[in-house]
Amino acid sequence: MEIDVEQRAAQAEANFREGYNCAQSVYLAYADLFGLDSALAAKISAPLGGGMGRLREICGACSGMFLIAGLAIPAGDPKDKTAKAANYKMVQELAAEFKAQNGSIICRELLGLDHKKDEPTPETRTAEYYKKRPCAELVHLAAEIVGKKLENIAASEK
Repeated sequence: MEIDVEQRAAQAEANFREGYNCAQSVYLAYADLFGLDSALAAKISAPLGGGMGRLREICGACSGMFLIAGLAIPAGDPKDKTAKAANYKMVQELAAEFKAQNGSIICRELLGLDHKKDEPTPETRTAEYYKKRPCAELVHLAAEIVGKKLENIAASEK
């Protein structure tokens, strides 16, 4: 599988700037590689934006990476401990890389918020919104991190 990681990362950022949440933006940038319809991918990942429904917990860009891990290293059989371990290993590696570059995988920490959750209604996306939030850049970075991991998986399968 040939992956243009930078193009996918740019697409993830464009998705975010178009109005998709952070999880959707990353997930949609790669869902087609796994035959997933973009409308379904957007629905699956929608609740994970804003650090899980604006609870400001795990960064949605990270959640998008983790959903891709579920497609790249599936663990659908509840009895398959080897598959679960491989999937969890990928998630932990993705989280570690993101945290190494950003200091956290927690939405509120990344945004410098002093409260644990926000109202469910998302903020209007304005030029001011994009100036005060690092989300577009975090989405871009998350898409790069997971893209490089997918490249490594593809290379190891050759």
